[in-house]
Amino acid sequence: MDTEALRSFVRAAELGQLQHAAGELGVTQQAVSKRIAALERELEVRLFTRTARGVELTLDGQAFLPHARGIVAGVERAVTAVRPGSRALRIDVLGLRSAQAVVLHEYWRAHPGTDLDVVTLKVSDPRVAVAAVASGDVDASFRSVTDPAALPPDLRMIHAFDSPAELLVGPRYPLASARTLTPSRLRGHRIWVPGIAPRSEWADFYDQLTTAFDLRVDAAGPHFGDEVLLDALADSADVATLVGARDRYIWPTNHDLRRIPIADPVLAYPLSLILPKTNPHPGLRGIITHLESLPRLSGTVWRPSWAT
Repeated sequence: MDTEALRSFVRAAELGQLQHAAGELGVTQQAVSKRIAALERELEVRLFTRTARGVELTLDGQAFLPHARGIVAGVERAVTAVRPGSRALRIDVLGLRSAQAVVLHEYWRAHPGTDLDVVTLKVSDPRVAVAAVASGDVDASFRSVTDPAALPPDLRMIHAFDSPAELLVGPRYPLASARTLTPSRLRGHRIWVPGIAPRSEWADFYDQLTTAFDLRVDAAGPHFGDEVLLDALADSADVATLVGARDRYIWPTNHDLRRIPIADPVLAYPLSLILPKTNPHPGLRGIITHLESLPRLSGTVWRPSWAT
């Protein structure tokens, strides 16, 4: 059924004149008459009778009007839901405690009027996130495609910010008292990062990291969640993990965990933002400006080869 014909019928019924309906809809009176006539032929009923003052609904028209109103309102809601600028900006992040979510929260606090919808796609393969951006399921995704040639031509990937790595350890860990650490001091120590997913961007990051600095990154075992990982670190004298400086972790005070910055060089995880090349959501302009204003890392910095 032609939704424009339904819209013309509803406005004509509400205004009582085809001319006034045509003026509101931005079309000619003849166009409104043709739409309503086509609708009547499809329904096989008369919807209006003409009077000296305009048009009046027939009994069939009166019965049809509330349903037509509902259809027109539903179509308008559907269009609004997907039209950039008239719906919330949907951005995918790896997790609600990730550095990406923390940065978005900082932006929202500075711009509380922003209609922002932060979502987590719960996928480890960046190609799935890319497909979500391409289809419009999300407006942008904080993911990295390590092979830029694999990015669809209608999308682009920009550098968002660098997340410097920190060593997270319990109080009995041999390096727990250090104020900073160099990558060389981590050699021979077990760095436990459970659940590294194959083909994920972070799998590539850790592969390059271990090769570059001869580190021992152990991905053994499933990842049962941050709480289990933090409990294990608190009780261990030989297990540590790597976390991002902006990543948010919460643990009981009796865990006495320590976050130790790594320097000379800083180990930077480059976070990227994937978005459409054309007609991106207008709200992304403010987000990108905020990302560009974030302080850059100083000193010597190591990044993986795919960093944009």
